[in-house]
Parts: sequence; structure tokens; C-alpha cells
Amino acid sequence: MSDTETSKPDIAQLLEAHRRDRASLHWEGTFREYFEMAVKRPQLTQLAHARICDMILAAGTTVINPGTRDEITRYNFFSEELFGIDEAIEQLVEYFKSAAQRLEVRKRILLLMGPVGGGKSTIVTLLKRGLEKWTRTEAGAVYAIKGDPMHGDPMHLIPQDLRPEIQKHYGIYIEGELSPQARYDLEHTYKGRHEDVIVERIVFSEKDRVGIGTFAPSDPKSQDVSELTGSIDLSTIGEVGVESDPRAYRFDGELNVANRGMMEFIEILKCDEKFLYSLLTLSQEQAIKTGRYAMIYADEVIISHTNENEYQAFVGNKKNEALQDRIIMIKVPYNLKVSEEERIYKKLLSQSSLQGVHIAPYTLRVAAMFAVLTRLEPPKRANVDLVKKMKLYDGEDVDGFKSKDVKELKAETVREGMFGISPRYIINRLSNALVQESKKYITPIDALRTIRDGFEQHTGITAEEREKYLNLITLVRKEYDEIAKTEVQRAFVYSFEEMAKNICDNYLDNVEAYCNKEKIKDAITEEEMEPDERLMRSIEEQIGISENAKNMFRQEILIRISTYARKGKRFEYNSHERLKEAIEKKIFADLKDIVKITTSAKSPDADQLRRINEVIDRLVKKHGYTPESANELLNYVGSLLSR
Repeated sequence: MSDTETSKPDIAQLLEAHRRDRASLHWEGTFREYFEMAVKRPQLTQLAHARICDMILAAGTTVINPGTRDEITRYNFFSEELFGIDEAIEQLVEYFKSAAQRLEVRKRILLLMGPVGGGKSTIVTLLKRGLEKWTRTEAGAVYAIKGDPMHGDPMHLIPQDLRPEIQKHYGIYIEGELSPQARYDLEHTYKGRHEDVIVERIVFSEKDRVGIGTFAPSDPKSQDVSELTGSIDLSTIGEVGVESDPRAYRFDGELNVANRGMMEFIEILKCDEKFLYSLLTLSQEQAIKTGRYAMIYADEVIISHTNENEYQAFVGNKKNEALQDRIIMIKVPYNLKVSEEERIYKKLLSQSSLQGVHIAPYTLRVAAMFAVLTRLEPPKRANVDLVKKMKLYDGEDVDGFKSKDVKELKAETVREGMFGISPRYIINRLSNALVQESKKYITPIDALRTIRDGFEQHTGITAEEREKYLNLITLVRKEYDEIAKTEVQRAFVYSFEEMAKNICDNYLDNVEAYCNKEKIKDAITEEEMEPDERLMRSIEEQIGISENAKNMFRQEILIRISTYARKGKRFEYNSHERLKEAIEKKIFADLKDIVKITTSAKSPDADQLRRINEVIDRLVKKHGYTPESANELLNYVGSLLSR
């Protein structure tokens, strides 16, 4: 038997460990015992919004671009599943932070509004799954009155007139009332002895209908409001005699089971008015009106999602003014960063069972470029085009622009990110290309081709949008052409890093002498010479630095060197993005003729064949290609250089 087989865990052992884990979560005791626990651990008495807020914050944060204007706080709770919608998530967390302080926002319905496939449902799912895990931990432990179908807070057992004294002496805030069933049990089972009421630990579970509810609208003629608020139990009404007896009622509506946690209201704006009235009462009074009972207290987060068209129709209807006033809307647009869009595709593809098909470098990037371009509004500035805007949004350095320009560009937009191609469409098209029987690899050109071919099958794309998208495919193709040439030219350089380092050192020596008005000493003859203006300009011209702008650029480089020196760091050729680009372009320009001749030769000689094989080997080992995809890249670049 192999080591692998012996190290495999036994299924019986796994199941036993699972049972032990479940058993460890069990706790049962009297209210008196629970109260003593709550005094030591006040978080046990927190309300639903505070519980979710703690859950999110407990996962920690990561600061992106610290100390800059572009600083972003990324919440780790969402960061593994959601990409490029940091602003929406920040607003969501701010809502929970405010609600956790018991401010008025907790009495509002949270509505996520955005295009299909933008991440609205994923946000809600993460919160639901997160709550299920959080309540299994000690920090997120939840206790409830045993036998209460609404899993009420045990602190509700303390009578109203004693609560001010409890808060004064123990610092415990108590809000809410016992459910009808818990009140009945207190009087009849425990004979009014509050301290003897049994309390148990509960774990939230959507499947078990504990602490998490989900409601989806269907045909209003057949759907009854009892799905939200529960219904009469016909099997017991004969025994108890009256409908107002809690034993004759099933407190199993979605609003009932979601008490202490959260309820997802799927497509809230598609609901019939009778369902929305229940939400009005819950949001305004934190109570559910059920059958023959007085208002039943409920502490829960109501979260829903909708698309832009339905939201605008809802806002435009005067009849909905009362509900509008009870809603906090957060826009969840499409991601507008190419690098984040790539992460979405990688995540979705990693969840598939697809094996054995190679995805060539930049395949997902070109697909992401196209998707992001479809979501951008045309810039209003004459010196900015869509491609520049796309690069600026992704944090790339673009000549003549700074981070403040990005904020100004965003401020000029109205609906950016609320339209365009969804990640689902891109993944569907890539999947279509990946499952072709004879396909062993997929290239960026394959990706663009399959995306384009899908326009005809997509019922949501109008003729006007199709024309626009075809033009954007052309734009992305031009961007990829430059990337492909760079990939091949870089692979042709035997010692690219060393060559770039030497050019950089030479350039920096000359820039330093130029800025300090000094002469430079020849390394071999030790002869003092003027800084080499031709060398400096040959590099600077690669990225469009004009004669008038050269002094400012050189001073900027000098300042960057000083900053690195103060921090004890060495300035490398790639320490400045634009200088790195200039040096690479300089190397590639010097090699262009060699690359062109080698890649475009129809019948390469022995020397050219050796060079091609070396380049393919380098593309495979250093750049992530397969021999087949590397060879296709060479042929493609050869055709580009031959034009």
C-alpha cells in the first residue's frame, strides 16, 4: 500500500470528528446561568446589525496604496470573492457600523442596486454563509430561549420595569419583547419563574431555518403573505379553541425564522404591495403583525437586490413613497479595473472541472479589457480616449495624468459601471472556446474571436450595441498587438534584465550629472565629459518625453532616487514605471529588425531556426506558454511585423 493511500483519512473518522464538532456547540442552562455568562461577555446580547458588523470586522482589513490619495481599505471578509467594487463594499460596511451603534439606519431596508452579474447576490450569499460560520465560533455565539420558534433573545425575559436597573448596574442594553410562544411558556410551563426558563445555544442555518430567511416573489395570486409572517396551525386549532393562542399558530414565516439574523428579500421591487406592507411595519417599528396577535418584536437585517430599471420605476411611482423612505440604496456597479476583472475570471474558472486546456498568457487580460471598455462612459476631455481611461482606472501610469485626474474623470460620469458586458457573458464565451474537442490551448485572439461570435446569440445586445462592441474588439486587438510584440521582443533578449540594468545605470549617471551641472567621468579613460544628451534623449523619446518636458522628467527621477536612498533601498530600472517602459522600448527598438527577420521568415535557415527554438523555450520557461501557444504567438507577431 502506498504512503498516499495510508495517509487518506477514514470516512468513519471524519464523520465522528464532525459529530464531535457539532456536540461541542451544544449548551443548555437556566436563564440565571445565561445571565451570569452575559455579564462576563456582553457581546452575547448584541443586536443583529452589530453581530454582522463584528463578523465583517473580525476578518480584518488590508490597506491598498497606503499614504496616497488612492488609499483604499479592503475588507478581507469580501476580498476572496468580490473584486473591483471596493466603494460599494465600503458603503455597505459603513451602514453596518452605523446600525451597530443603534442609529436610525438600522430601521431601514438595505437595497443593493446594480446590473446583472455585478456581485449583488454574492454579497448577500457571503453574509449568509458568513453568519452560519460566525455563530459556530465563540466570538459569534448566539443563545436563545429554548422552545421559542423565533429564537428570541433570553434577555427579553427581564421585565420592562427592571431593565433600567440592569443597564445601570451591568451595562446591558435590552430591547424587545418575548414572542407569543415564549410568553405562553413562561406563564404556563415555568409558572412565571423567569430565572428557571431554559436557554440554549443556537447556530444559524439557512437550511435549518434558524436565523436566516430567504423570500422570493412568485405569482401574487397564489403567493400568500403567510410565507413571511406564518400561519394558523389547523391541526391544533381544534384543541386550543382560539386562533389567538400561540399553540394554534405556526411562527414559521421567513420574517419569523430570520429573527436575530438576516433575511434576503430576492427582487424586492417585483413583490406585490401586500408583502411590502409587512416590511414597512418591520422596518419602522421593528415588529411583525401576525394574525390575532399584537405586534411581535423582531430584530433582523433585511437585505434585498434589484436592477436599475426596476429601481427607477419604483422611485417614479408616488404610491411607493412610504417604502422609499425606509430604504437605503447602495449601488453595486460592474468592476471597472482590468486587473480585478481578471481575478473574477480566474476565480470562476478555478471553480470549474475544466482540465487539460492551457490558457495562454494575456488571454484573460484581453477579455477583461473588452469587458471593462463596454462599461465605461466616453471621456469628456479631448486628451483622453477610452483606452487611456481604462488604464488610468487600473492604476497604470499614463503620460500627463495623475491620480487626481482619475477622480475627476469618475466625477464626470453619470451611470458608469451600470451597463455593459457582464462577467457571466465573458465566462460563457471562454467556456465555449475551452470545451472544443480538439482544443489544447486558447490564446488572446481565440478569446476575442469567441466573444465577438457570441454577439449574435446574446438576446440582450441591440444592433447599436453590437456595432459599438465590434469597435471595442478592434481597440483591444490593437492593444494586444503591442503586448504580443513586447512579449516576443523581450524573449529575444538573452540577458534582458542585465541589459536593462546597464542601460539604466548609464542613464542615471548622466541624469545625475546633468541635473547637478557636473561632468561625467569615463569608466575606462577617466576622462571628464559632458552628460550624454543623445543617450538620455534616445531613452526619453521612447515614451514621448518632449524637449520641453525633459528637465522635469529628469528631476522627477532624481527625486525618486533620493527617496529610495533615504529608505535604504536600491533604485532599480523597474523602480519607476515610466523609466522601465522607456528602457524596455529602447532595447526592443534596437532589436526590432532582428525580431522581424526571424519571426517572419517562411523558410528559416539554421541560425534563425536555432534562435526561434531558443525564444520558444524562453517563452515556455519564463513566460508561461506551452510550445504550441508560443509558436502561435511567434507566427502572429511575425505577421504583424511584416505588414
